[in-house]
Amino acid sequence: MIRAAPPDLPGAIQTTDSPIDRSLALLLANETEAALRWAAAVVEKAPAVPSALVITSRLLEQMGRAEAAVEGFELAVRRAIDAANLPLAVAAIGDLRALGVDVNGYLDQVAGAFCRGSDRLDETETAPPPVQAFEGFQPLSSFLTGPALTSKATQIIHAANREYDEEVAGNEVLLSPPLPLFSALPKEALRELVGAFEMITVPAGYNVIQEGEEGAEAFIVARGELEVWRGLSGADDGKPPMLLARLTSGALFGEMALLSRAPRAATVISTRPSILLVAKRDALEAVAEKRPEVAVELAAHCRRRMVLNLGRTSPVLVAVPPDDRSKLVERFETRLFEKGEKLVSEGDDAAGLHLVASGEVAVVAHEGTESVVLATLAAGETVGEVALVLRRKANADVIAVHPTVTLFLPREDFVMLIREHPGILHGLYLTAVNRDDETTMALDAAPAAVGDDYVLL
Repeated sequence: MIRAAPPDLPGAIQTTDSPIDRSLALLLANETEAALRWAAAVVEKAPAVPSALVITSRLLEQMGRAEAAVEGFELAVRRAIDAANLPLAVAAIGDLRALGVDVNGYLDQVAGAFCRGSDRLDETETAPPPVQAFEGFQPLSSFLTGPALTSKATQIIHAANREYDEEVAGNEVLLSPPLPLFSALPKEALRELVGAFEMITVPAGYNVIQEGEEGAEAFIVARGELEVWRGLSGADDGKPPMLLARLTSGALFGEMALLSRAPRAATVISTRPSILLVAKRDALEAVAEKRPEVAVELAAHCRRRMVLNLGRTSPVLVAVPPDDRSKLVERFETRLFEKGEKLVSEGDDAAGLHLVASGEVAVVAHEGTESVVLATLAAGETVGEVALVLRRKANADVIAVHPTVTLFLPREDFVMLIREHPGILHGLYLTAVNRDDETTMALDAAPAAVGDDYVLL
């Protein structure tokens, strides 16, 4: 019989006041004993929940029960693998490493479970297991304090371990669906990748990423929930803030920092207490240098995510049915531009269309010795549509104001795209005509805005 994977959170997992949320919030507030009463009570009632095991073990370690903590973290690794929660397994491994445990074997287990070709992966979609209700849930008794509390929590960890051993005896391994990015990698490459991440814990309401700031880290959600917002700073031309996505366990975010030093394109805020994995660009670059397949898969994953994000804001992708957008991924090229580098040069033939994925560019026209800034374009805007749609040479330079990432569609692929989706051409034609008119008006009024800062020397 194949065992069913337990949910990460029992009961009211969509609320902000679940037993695990409460225990994690108390942990972050240094209310150690209160946090342990909640977390250990969850393990006692639902010993298959890996996040409860991680929190309980972390609290036991803080209260001086290192041996019980190690036992709990080891069980959390196994339970997280069974729950197809690779990030939470890696978080538990990080705690084991901090306790001085040799974690090489655990990294091998995780990589072996989720890598390309693993016998634990199954493409067949299965219905999720029923969620266990926690109505009327209560923490351990408040009369339990100090050694009595840690002894009770240790007994609960022991019992959870025995239950796991009895559960797996004679049963087949649990099958889980392939994970995006991770399951595309061979075992050794996946092991190197997950080994580059470290664990952090954040409270609800914490700004993990701030729009406009530079960043050099990528994150994975091990447990919790976050929201991705654009325009919260109020600097987006007066437009109302836009909720781009909600991130839950397994989500990778902040990956644009792996491609360039472009400012963050959105703000990411935790809506619940969350456990995250974080990797610095330097660490991931070292992995990619050692395992080139990691660089290839990361780039492909980033491209897919960029298309998904731009599908909410870009006039090009909005005109494409959502089911067809994934088919466009392979047509786009990811291009990186440093500050001051030209995307388009005035007088050049149209090479293709750029979609600004991250960063900012300035459109700069020239009238005699004057340089006039016609517009600045941010994420979601298009570049090169005037020359491409109106079939003439570019009438302005387009220059990166900050390090910028674009998705580039060569002219030939653009022609194929508009044949398949004529609605794209209508929107781009209007944009091209308006920008062409703005160029003429701006040059007639020069020097209304001088663009010396953008002139390349």
